[in-house]
Amino acid sequence: MKRQLIAVASITVLLCMVLGNSNACTTPITEYALIINSTEGGSVTEPGEGTYTYDEGKVVNLVATPDAGYHSVNWTGDVGTIADVNAAATNITMDGDYSVTANFVAAYNLTISSTTGGLVTTPGEGTFTYSSGTEVNLVATSDAGNRFVNWIGDVNTIADVNAATTTITTNGHYIIAAKFQYFPMVAARSQHTVGLKTDGTVVAVGDNSDGQCNVGGWIGVTQVDAGVGHTVGVKNDGTVVAVGDNSDGQCNVGGWTNITQVAAGGRHTVGVKNDGTVVAVGYNGSGRCNVGDWTGITQVAAGTQYTVGLKADGTVGAVGDNSYGRCNVGGWTGITQVAAASVHTVGLKADGTVVAVGYNGSGRCNVGGWTGITQVAAGGHHTVGLKADGTVVAVGFNADSQCNIGRWTGVTQVAAGYAHTVGLRSDGTVVVVGWNYYGQCDVDGWMLK
Repeated sequence: MKRQLIAVASITVLLCMVLGNSNACTTPITEYALIINSTEGGSVTEPGEGTYTYDEGKVVNLVATPDAGYHSVNWTGDVGTIADVNAAATNITMDGDYSVTANFVAAYNLTISSTTGGLVTTPGEGTFTYSSGTEVNLVATSDAGNRFVNWIGDVNTIADVNAATTTITTNGHYIIAAKFQYFPMVAARSQHTVGLKTDGTVVAVGDNSDGQCNVGGWIGVTQVDAGVGHTVGVKNDGTVVAVGDNSDGQCNVGGWTNITQVAAGGRHTVGVKNDGTVVAVGYNGSGRCNVGDWTGITQVAAGTQYTVGLKADGTVGAVGDNSYGRCNVGGWTGITQVAAASVHTVGLKADGTVVAVGYNGSGRCNVGGWTGITQVAAGGHHTVGLKADGTVVAVGFNADSQCNIGRWTGVTQVAAGYAHTVGLRSDGTVVVVGWNYYGQCDVDGWMLK
């Protein structure tokens, strides 16, 4: 108790008025004492704190006001005549001597978001305030063609980070996100295309000069990405596999654990861990691998010479070569997905619009008029956007017909290579347009479901 209680007896007062007759007295009026206290974290601002005397039957307003960073919990003590013991503003009826206490506890913010591919439906997305120690239900719901992967960010008090339905206990200020992923999925880079099947196996076509298409033995894979000369995959146990060019150590991922997503760049590989931190291997020219201090990351994209990271709060950071301003993402907000290529970076906003920075040759950054977009992909010289209705839009260099996607329908995910565009359809088949010199477009027989 913040203040020592003071015992006060009830007082019965006989008010007598002598009007020529000493026996003439008024009816007795009974008064009761109300003692008001509070715990740390706030105070009772109406009627105040201390001891007050009221006539029998008096209804007294009570207002508990928390300090900054605290939350009003309830009233305890002699609460039998308090109208609502859980309300900060309530009243008490004086039918006896009462001692009551306003209770406060620390209040913490829980900020919840999701990556592209689903939503947090319970308690919703945004910032919520809870009392210290509150167990909050979490439910993540995936969109069609996607699946829930895990919870990322400040996950130490989440009961099961791998369960779509779970709980979190608020013992501090937390920022968390539900991670979703296309499944099956396609990935593309310079000269090869990769497909992840529903059964966790992987297929690849195109240039195999560095062994980047040697994925036939992979099993239990949940996400893939294609680099300039290598291919990377996350397994269902959080470990990572890689094949292809390893001249700069970009395939040295054998010791990685607790990984939820990977991105393959020109000569480096980046991974997001389930606690929102990031790891990277490979060539570190221009500091493209300097991600060791990143926290709260939900997704990464690896450009040819730089790395982009999306935070749970919708902001974006980037490290590496900033030629053409491709790393100028510091002012972006409300972003749900990022994509990186060689000289431009693309961001999808929560409202379905798209932003882009970097070199705008051939109009590859002309995405300002796009609406209703659910996923973006950045190619060597073009940008692709998937619309909510399953159609696709594209801008940029089209000499190899990589932007001829106007007739595509029923698409659930897109990927963009150096000069080709890949689309995964809802039935598990794959469509492709663009440059096919290395056979990177030979996906006609693929059935990924």
